[in-house]
Amino acid sequence: MSELSAAMKELDEGLILELVRKDAASGRNPLEIIGDLNRGVVGVGELYESGEYFVSQLMFAAEILNEVMDILEPVLAKSGAAESAGTVVIGTVAGDVHDIGKNIVGTLLKGSGYRVVDLGVDVPTAKFVEAVEAHRPKVLGLSALLSFTYPEMKAVVEALKAKGLRDEVRVVIGGAPVNDEVRAYAGADLWAPTAMDTVAFANKVCAA
Repeated sequence: MSELSAAMKELDEGLILELVRKDAASGRNPLEIIGDLNRGVVGVGELYESGEYFVSQLMFAAEILNEVMDILEPVLAKSGAAESAGTVVIGTVAGDVHDIGKNIVGTLLKGSGYRVVDLGVDVPTAKFVEAVEAHRPKVLGLSALLSFTYPEMKAVVEALKAKGLRDEVRVVIGGAPVNDEVRAYAGADLWAPTAMDTVAFANKVCAA
């Protein structure tokens, strides 16, 4: 693990920003920098799963990564690599305002080099469709923590079909009570039990 990866895993904000600025100024490929960060973020996720880190650490990791992306996005734009990994649209469906899981997914995706369009929480079906039309992502992530919002996931998938967009985007769903039965009901392509499952799915889809 590189110094940057280790600093990310340890959530050493000052050292992370120092190393990123140094690497960016040296002309290092920004995707290599993001790769190092991703390895650290994966380490954060592992510590969370083992009970050593808590939600507060996951959210802090997200804040750090947002700061890092503020530094790297101009560099990515100049290098032409800003969207090399692909675009992913994510959001919590209408009727649900929980965002911790969604934010963790967004953090891991950004750390893997994806351009993430986060629509926020309580997102109406029409907004998801508009985002798919505007950004043409290969992956759409729908999050829900409240079981009564499952029909909203199905509504999004049906609306994409009605617009002729369903074949252009793979739909992944997630949230604590979500399971494969909900995936089948909603008509989604994947149920992701963990945030890393979403990243692995995006990697597979966008590499195809």
